[in-house]
Amino acid sequence: MPASSSDLPASHERFVSANWLASRLNDSSITLIDARMLPPGDTTRDIHAEYRAGHLPGAVFFDIETLSDPSIDLPHMMPTRENFARAMGELGIDDRQHLVIYDEGNLFSAPRAWWMLHTFGVKTLSILSGGLAGWKAQGLPLEQGEVRRKPATFHATLDASAIRSREDVLAISQDKSAQIIDARPAARFNAEVDEPRPGLHRGHIPGSLNVPWTDLVNNGALKPNAELATILHKHGVDFTRPIVASCGSGVTASVVVLALTQLNIPNVTLYDGSWSDWGSRDDVPIARD
Repeated sequence: MPASSSDLPASHERFVSANWLASRLNDSSITLIDARMLPPGDTTRDIHAEYRAGHLPGAVFFDIETLSDPSIDLPHMMPTRENFARAMGELGIDDRQHLVIYDEGNLFSAPRAWWMLHTFGVKTLSILSGGLAGWKAQGLPLEQGEVRRKPATFHATLDASAIRSREDVLAISQDKSAQIIDARPAARFNAEVDEPRPGLHRGHIPGSLNVPWTDLVNNGALKPNAELATILHKHGVDFTRPIVASCGSGVTASVVVLALTQLNIPNVTLYDGSWSDWGSRDDVPIARD
């Protein structure tokens, strides 16, 4: 039986539990999306093969790498509305369904898929708390091979105001009209180690705040709201001012956006090029302390 709105968790657009989802695997109003991806520099694994070896029953593979804009020489840039709608339709994803997204269980890439779908207008979105690892830990069923769903119609409406360009961020870093939150690990933010992507400078955008994305995550879900607020405040984030999230390539910045959305903080945007864009250039200011 399809889930009614009263069956959904109070924050149904954020997280659902493995038990909740396991009891609804036959619900025709739900589409499962496997959004696992490899971190930069990991060339030892085949993520497609891992998906085929075991995924949630009926889950289609949402390949963030190939669904991004191939015409831009930066990783994971948002595609055009037309290209995204076409790709989703070919995957059999209908924007009117309740889409449930999961990753390996570290909450690394599911938030990026969530942000992409949300920014393209999907109304009912959830992330599986604990992801694939949590599902496996409970001994819940897996399926092998590719999933090919019947083609669907995906109505995409891009919220362009959610995306910031390098020019936007350069102006913000100078006029301080918003806060820039960098989700990279502290050692990368502080220019103590090289970036995992070759050819990038060390350092960070002047005036930005460092909130490592892993500080916000526990067991494949966000930490409780009170903890999130405490952590963000500790790092100097002011919820009354606009916020721009950044990271290495726009993936873990989505964890920051997700956390702020969970806290109902308004005026949150994402610098899609992130450090892959900023750190590749010699004509923008870079801070190293």
